[in-house]
Amino acid sequence: MGAGEDSVIVLVLSEKDFDYELQALANSFFPGSKCHIFVKGEEPGRTEDRLTAAITLGKEEIVLAVSCGGAHRESRATVRGIGDWHSHADKTAHPDRTRYKNELKRLVFFGLKDFPEENLPAGVVRQVPAWGTMTGVRPTKIPMGELLRGKSYDEVERELNYWYCCEKDKAELCLSIAAHEADLLRDRELENAYSLYIGIPFCPTTCLYCSFPSYPYEQFGHLSGAYLDALKKEIFAAAGQCGGRKLTSIYVGGGTPTALSAVELDGLLECVASCFPAAQALEFTVEAGRPDSITEEKLKALKEHGVTRLSINPQTMKQQTLDLIGRRHSAEQTVRAFWMARKQGFDNINMDLIAGLPGEDSRDFKETLKKITELSPDSVTVHSLVVKRASRLREVLEETARYQKEEWERKQQIEEMFEVMADFAGQEKYQPYYMYRQKNAAGHFGSSGQENIGYARAGKECLYNILIMEEMQTIVALGAGASTKVYDQEKKIVRRVENVKSISDYIRRIDEMIERKTAGGGFFKNSKKGSSEV
Repeated sequence: MGAGEDSVIVLVLSEKDFDYELQALANSFFPGSKCHIFVKGEEPGRTEDRLTAAITLGKEEIVLAVSCGGAHRESRATVRGIGDWHSHADKTAHPDRTRYKNELKRLVFFGLKDFPEENLPAGVVRQVPAWGTMTGVRPTKIPMGELLRGKSYDEVERELNYWYCCEKDKAELCLSIAAHEADLLRDRELENAYSLYIGIPFCPTTCLYCSFPSYPYEQFGHLSGAYLDALKKEIFAAAGQCGGRKLTSIYVGGGTPTALSAVELDGLLECVASCFPAAQALEFTVEAGRPDSITEEKLKALKEHGVTRLSINPQTMKQQTLDLIGRRHSAEQTVRAFWMARKQGFDNINMDLIAGLPGEDSRDFKETLKKITELSPDSVTVHSLVVKRASRLREVLEETARYQKEEWERKQQIEEMFEVMADFAGQEKYQPYYMYRQKNAAGHFGSSGQENIGYARAGKECLYNILIMEEMQTIVALGAGASTKVYDQEKKIVRRVENVKSISDYIRRIDEMIERKTAGGGFFKNSKKGSSEV
């Protein structure tokens, strides 16, 4: 079978441009259906039984022709006044590229939305994406940028409604978070500053839903000494590249950093303090995500080295679910770890929850929130469960005959849980302060438009979470699987420098990881893109 012959949705472009975003937009309308994109003349011969959108990118006009099952619809958008798009030497640098793209995506959005239901291919279900044409994982990035450039709230709201076709509740959520982010960042020194991420790829166990590069400490702990030696070498080298620039925030994540022993954790933090101006940072976060990895000795080490923010993550307070997903700790351990941290003086503690875990409904989620209320953490981050291809949960669910039905039911439950969370946040005086959408989701998840939201009480927001999502500052990322984001202030673009994911490869190739960052003059100019190979 040739390329694309198993697809039910075909996009045919007169020339290859914006192809990735158009494919993502089509997929958001038809979750679970295969969509392929072709340049005119290369499309498969038989398209009459597929939904086909032919898009002609003209000099002053974009023409969309959608056809299937005997129905045919054409619509067009005028793009006069943007200059000679087709003869521009570098279209990616064209001053009106964003307007051209938005006109095109808006045209495709309404073309797919209004196509007659009865003429869709057999078995294809259409859902209109609540986020409209916003296909990226960072929906707040656009409105926040407009607000920081001086546009009014009402102006940006009109843009979200018209250009991006967002449903009213999504636009309101997006804009309220963007305004909050803009207030938090407006007076920060970001241009000549950076944030630091340090990755620890060890965990007590690997959770069933996890798709991150993490390794059970029980099996891979024998590599921790060599890993930390390599990491300290990278920390020392990176510090030399960052001299003279202000450090905004530090984030130690993973994995689970507190999977390390107290001695290992103390040695790592001592290295960070000796190489970077940690006391200068506005915040210093350490993920203590697994309550079963937290001890009083480790908490003391964190406090002594100036850590100001912890994340202690129950995910759920239902013991049956914890056992199912492989957390291997009790709900009571979460409570004990939380109060242990409070006793050590930590006054900024986040707790992560997952909406849509197997076997849970909105009643279970409400019960978890009830128990969280008794702890009163300073922030709560809610993630919607996405069954990613790299997770063991994907394999487990696909073994059941009811997988597709259960997946759809879980999507509905997740939406209910987020409504419950919004009510809870209002009652407990939490405000949403950052948001992102899932990427590379399997099946229907990720196309439903459900987002992950961080809620915090006033003054307890995590700046690093905002900066990593909005890509307004260089993030220097160290450790296995870490991806440095070099922000070019002039061009407003981000270049990535990636480390290998495998612990053993990272140890063996640490000099290469350092060279990737130092090539071309360091982190902050001419950085070469590294490989993401394992």
